[in-house]
Amino acid sequence: MNILGISAFYHDSAAALIVDGNIIAAAQEERFTRKKHDHRFPVNAVNYVLGEAGITSDKIDYVAFYDKPFLKFERLLESYLAYAPIGIQSFIKAMPLWIKEKLWMKELIKNEIGFEGRVLFPEHHESHAASAFFASPFSEAAFLTIDGVGEWTTTSYGIGKNNKIELLADIKFPHSIGLLYSAFTYYTGFKVNSGEYKVMGLAPYGESKYVDIILNELMDLKEDGSFKLNMKYFNYASGLTMTNDKFHKLFGREPRQPEGKLTQMDMDLARSVQDVTDAVMIRLARHIKKETGMKYLVLAGGVALNCVANGKVLRENIFDDIWIQPAAGDAGGALGAALFTWYQYLDNERKTFANIDFQKGSYLGPEFSNEYIKEYLDKNKIPYRFIEAENLPGYCADLIAEENVIGWFQGRMEFGPRALGNRSIIGDARSKKMQSIMNLKIKYRESFRPFAPSVLEEKVSEYFEIDRPSPYMLLVADVKKERQKAMSDEENNLFGIDKLNIVRSDIPAITHIDYSARIQTVNKDTNPVYHKLISEFDKKYGCAVIINTSFNVRGEPIVCTPEEAYTCFMRTEMDYLVLGNFVLNKKDQPKFEEDKNWREEFGLD
Repeated sequence: MNILGISAFYHDSAAALIVDGNIIAAAQEERFTRKKHDHRFPVNAVNYVLGEAGITSDKIDYVAFYDKPFLKFERLLESYLAYAPIGIQSFIKAMPLWIKEKLWMKELIKNEIGFEGRVLFPEHHESHAASAFFASPFSEAAFLTIDGVGEWTTTSYGIGKNNKIELLADIKFPHSIGLLYSAFTYYTGFKVNSGEYKVMGLAPYGESKYVDIILNELMDLKEDGSFKLNMKYFNYASGLTMTNDKFHKLFGREPRQPEGKLTQMDMDLARSVQDVTDAVMIRLARHIKKETGMKYLVLAGGVALNCVANGKVLRENIFDDIWIQPAAGDAGGALGAALFTWYQYLDNERKTFANIDFQKGSYLGPEFSNEYIKEYLDKNKIPYRFIEAENLPGYCADLIAEENVIGWFQGRMEFGPRALGNRSIIGDARSKKMQSIMNLKIKYRESFRPFAPSVLEEKVSEYFEIDRPSPYMLLVADVKKERQKAMSDEENNLFGIDKLNIVRSDIPAITHIDYSARIQTVNKDTNPVYHKLISEFDKKYGCAVIINTSFNVRGEPIVCTPEEAYTCFMRTEMDYLVLGNFVLNKKDQPKFEEDKNWREEFGLD
């Protein structure tokens, strides 16, 4: 049986296909259209996942759309009416698309992909919960879904048992921890629904100076983690911005302009909202444990991409273990809707296997063979060197040790916002200069942003204060104490971003300012090629950790094809590109000419 899951029309639209309960393929539309966070109907992603299974739309048994459009429309109408006439501008902007397209989903699906069969509509947070529980390794677990907003719900929890999920309680719009975080994302000058992870990365440079103001003025946080926001400070329910003049007066300034100078206040704001988010997540987790008695917790929703908060929930030891859907945002709703249909709606049996999830490392996207790559390189007269598979890890390990920056393109593209070693830019984590080089010469992005480590799963506890795998880069933990290097009083007194240049461990390129790291453990079964590369680097140079950042430049979706990888390679100061078994040296490449300015095409997010 073939079930197609679709998410669309908010941000990060995506498609996923499961066949007889097995996840076959999943991808975000942005990877094909090259428009970051593309919200349009994911026709390219649909065509890809169907092609991966070798089927056409007439072979689909069910289509599952990730939320209920009419319920969402109801929330929009009621919100606008509640604040009328204040929200008239926002109302006028939103309505045409709803009336023309969003409400008529069955017709739209029929027109876009030619499917005329049954279309199911799980609720938004049911899709998130299904993506977290049904893809997890657990036969029973509590779930927590937490995001900006679905139809009405912004936060929910419940229980997953075998092939069923049951929602026990929720918090509804406009009270949303995701929208609170987005309000601070907006106020500190970053793009909403895109720049939240920058706020998270900025937080360690700041102090918790505004926590009391947030908790006393902006929200009422209860001991069980439930909360209400004081809507007199926010504009998102009716306007086109997140915060209003009362919010700006409360904090004493207007929102920072995008790409304006970052100040200590921005860092303190980031730290404060992060601390409040941590507190909400921990209180919710304690309450869920108390109410459900479950040993395990699974999470999804955009806020579950906050790996700092996830790491703190884990370290509180409230649950024996936690599992987070790697595509925790709306893209993952496509997968959740399809899994919901297979298990909950069709009542199919679900069998779990000890500690093995169903996500397949999240390597669920397109793959390109060596034959395809060779044809592309030869056709375009691109110089390369072919390295046999058994020699590739050692060859590339030497390149890493020589402080080269390498574009690493292998196997199937990742599903979700993280590059996990198949569409990655990699480098030497021991290098003192690598963080600065990668930020400014490769990614062309803000210098404060940290890089994540990829570490051999079996050696993670030798480098980090964590005792379990983190395969999807969704847990933050400290670099091992004995690897840390203390900063002097003088260094501690430096202005936030100036601290970046201080070496804080023996793997400085991935050690954030507070000694934390956003960890990806690499498993030899789910990604054998990447595992061999790091193993060889460890064998030759005594370090089982390398830098892993996504293969793109600022504002660009992660590359999907060899052609996009080569273009990104040539636009930046990367030294080498490894496409399958083909190694390209930048020094050998002909001059690269473009008739467009990619910096204008991909704006800062």
